[in-house]
Amino acid sequence: MNQPLSPERVRADVAELLGCDPAEIAPEEDLVNYGLDSMRIMVLVERWRDAGATTLEFPDLAERAELGHWTALLTGRAA
Repeated sequence: MNQPLSPERVRADVAELLGCDPAEIAPEEDLVNYGLDSMRIMVLVERWRDAGATTLEFPDLAERAELGHWTALLTGRAA
C-alpha cells in the first residue's frame, strides 16, 4: 500500500483493521470503543510511517484515539 496519506486512506486503513465499513466510523468516536487495541495502533503507526509520516509515534495516536484527530494529525485535513 503506497498511497499517499489522505483522509480517505486514513479512514480506510482504520476500517480495515477494525473489520468494518469506513463509513461506520464517526470522526469523534473513541476508536477503542470500536475494538482498536495497542497492537492495531502499532500496525497503523508502521503503515503510516512507511507512507511518509516518518515522525509518527505510538503516543501520537494512543493519547487521542479518534479518527478526526488522527486525520488532522496525518493530513492536516478533516476526516
